[in-house]
Amino acid sequence: MSPGTSLGTGGRVVAGRYELSALIGQGGMGQVWTAYDQRLDRRVAVKLLRPDRVAGADADELRRRFVRECRVTAQVDHPGLVTVHDAGTEGEDLYLVMQYVDGADLGDHLAEHDPYPWQWAVAIAAQLCAVLSAVHAVPIVHRDLKPRNVMVKQDGTVSILDLGIASVMDTDTTRLTHTGSPIGSPAYMAPEQAMGGAVGPYTDLYALGVLLHELLSGDVPFAGSTALGVLHRHLYEPPVPVRRLRAEVPEALEALVLRLLAKDPQHRHASAQEVYEELAPLLPARGIPTGGPLDPTRPFLRPHAPWPDRATTPAPTPDIQPDRPDHRRTPGSHTDVMHAVDEVKRLLGEGRITQAVDILGSILPAAAAKHGEHSPVVRSLRKQYAATLMDDGQYRRALPELRRLADERAAESGQADPHSLQFRYEAAQCLEQLGEPASALAEYRALLPYYENRYASDDRERPLDIRRRIGHLLLALGDRAAAHDTLARLLMDAERMHGVGHPFPAEIRRTLQWLGQVRG
Repeated sequence: MSPGTSLGTGGRVVAGRYELSALIGQGGMGQVWTAYDQRLDRRVAVKLLRPDRVAGADADELRRRFVRECRVTAQVDHPGLVTVHDAGTEGEDLYLVMQYVDGADLGDHLAEHDPYPWQWAVAIAAQLCAVLSAVHAVPIVHRDLKPRNVMVKQDGTVSILDLGIASVMDTDTTRLTHTGSPIGSPAYMAPEQAMGGAVGPYTDLYALGVLLHELLSGDVPFAGSTALGVLHRHLYEPPVPVRRLRAEVPEALEALVLRLLAKDPQHRHASAQEVYEELAPLLPARGIPTGGPLDPTRPFLRPHAPWPDRATTPAPTPDIQPDRPDHRRTPGSHTDVMHAVDEVKRLLGEGRITQAVDILGSILPAAAAKHGEHSPVVRSLRKQYAATLMDDGQYRRALPELRRLADERAAESGQADPHSLQFRYEAAQCLEQLGEPASALAEYRALLPYYENRYASDDRERPLDIRRRIGHLLLALGDRAAAHDTLARLLMDAERMHGVGHPFPAEIRRTLQWLGQVRG
């Protein structure tokens, strides 16, 4: 899309600060512009999203998810991620202000080099693994890793774009759009994502395998004239080994790509770190000259070397004056528990969740020492801490807190205690978000009888939700027959409870229709 196609919007100032300059990308959900930050006088990139243009979606819910995802992704500190400067809403638009990256997207980089040097492909993949390892530790799943979302910068380093955006357009109840098709790019979509199942770090590793196959062979492993045809091939056809298409590719690299492209997530690598360790021996050795501009092997050959090769003036040291009073609170400075609780409430009311998490974590030891580890005050603080960690997307830290709360309640009131069950349910959600589908599935299955039997009349929706999550986790684990059976029985019960036209059974029906299409 050329900049001249939207001259009417050029010159618009977003949030009273970011002046739009040239349109550099456009899709069904919004636009990407180069812009100028008038306050700091620097070039930035501004992504504008229009929730009302996502058919079948709740615009207010998408706005809420957008703000949350921006906050969570801003926690990831890695040079391979485009820095997020600002985010918010203005009128009907959501805006995301990002670092402007001077370079080429990987799709264009590949098109300019045919064949693409396999050493470059290894360097690209190794850098992506370093980024994904940091991202998955949060945990965040990119969901839409593809060449157009990867930038090769002038110094050869790689940056990933659109982290968290695919998650905003996804939902917790179904991973299908209103048309019954999955969210993402079909050519890079893992089988579990194509089937509408739960996604995890393993989903991004599959997309990395597709991307590597494309760099090495010049084409994606599965292509077709329709999205359904492409997804069907992802599910049922084996990829062509890259050495059949390009003999000079090392055998170890071919084996790595095939493992990344395994249909069953459990047959792929366990983590991006593991993939990096396999790629490391294939990286070019130090001392080999780089291949010119935008060479992705350069960061490994000359790590942290200046670019271009000339001396640079060091940045000035900040003016730090030890005697100047610092009024900022540190997490460990809260000794007055009640004062800290009031401050947490204020911060949560202002949406400053990360700061509230830090304060809660710091006051728990003091509260336990003052009131006792099992006192109502400490338990209340732990509940707030766990809930705030979950709201902040810190599932890894929330999980042990929730398990501890669940065990304490069960020890006092029995395994069927509703509070204990709620904590276990939230712990299962953490496992799901952390990309541990087998563990999450086991926990949901253990919980389901309690809700179906004793608490069916008190919470009629929870058993349906758990059964839906079980179905999606079965899809993620590759057990499509069991997933179809689970969801088909769920649909009958949901229609009986809510009626045919209710949104919940409608979502399950779309999932089953999609499964039928893909399986067919």
